[in-house]
Amino acid sequence: MKPQLLKVNNSNVQSFSVRNDIIPQNHNIWHYHEELELIHFGKGSGTQFIGDSIKNFTNGDIVLVGSNLPHYWLFDSCYLDNNCPEPADIRVSHFKENFLGDAFFNLPENYKLKNLLKKSKRGIQLNKSILQLAKSLIEKVLNNNNSTKIIALIEVLTLIAESEAYTLLSSENYPIDSQDIDFRRMTVIMDYITQNYKSQIKLEDIATLTGMTTNSFCRYFKAKSGKTLFQYLIEIRIGHACKLLAERKYNVKQICLECGFQNFVSFHKYFKEATGFTPLQYQKGIAHLF
Repeated sequence: MKPQLLKVNNSNVQSFSVRNDIIPQNHNIWHYHEELELIHFGKGSGTQFIGDSIKNFTNGDIVLVGSNLPHYWLFDSCYLDNNCPEPADIRVSHFKENFLGDAFFNLPENYKLKNLLKKSKRGIQLNKSILQLAKSLIEKVLNNNNSTKIIALIEVLTLIAESEAYTLLSSENYPIDSQDIDFRRMTVIMDYITQNYKSQIKLEDIATLTGMTTNSFCRYFKAKSGKTLFQYLIEIRIGHACKLLAERKYNVKQICLECGFQNFVSFHKYFKEATGFTPLQYQKGIAHLF
């Protein structure tokens, strides 16, 4: 993965961009951009990273990512290797906060929309109760033309804002920092973690990679992510474990080792702390509720 500040290609004859992707490479990098991003995964699954939030994503999920909030979706390997029964199906819109002009979101009737844009800086995951209606509106954004395309986007944003049927993803104190030096450094860290979390990660190795002492790295990572490296690793490992448990292809002990835990006792402890269930309970029937 190459660290990138992405420049979204907007046409001179369009106020915002919308597209339908079947190849997920564009989403499979740690990146940020000035534009907000509304993304619907018609088909696709993997691990979602938004700010300091880590969780699984799957078919049907819809997310709104705020301006300059780092994010990416690590798709399951079958989508990258073209081995899935069906290709990915991703609908994504990019728009600036002022794409309708500087005054529109400041109108008194639009105060909920303005508040939604503010909340999006933490990342917004839509709840199941509005997914179907939001999906139909996103289809209109993709397929309509001219003014009806703009109206459809406003309708889906209004649906989200009025219903408040969503979850904020990144922590409140997560710093949105688009300065290049910090972004490149955090990208190196995130890249290393996501490629190596299944094995033992040594603090000394990752600190050396970023050109810092271990103490400096610990302070830096906590300041930027709001979490210690240990807490972050536990989260990403538990997220991967949930996915494997839901698939039910491996037993619990196999999943424990596959996710980078050194022993079953610690796996059991951290999994229950994170989910409220034991790994076996999750595999036997809890997973389908999420």
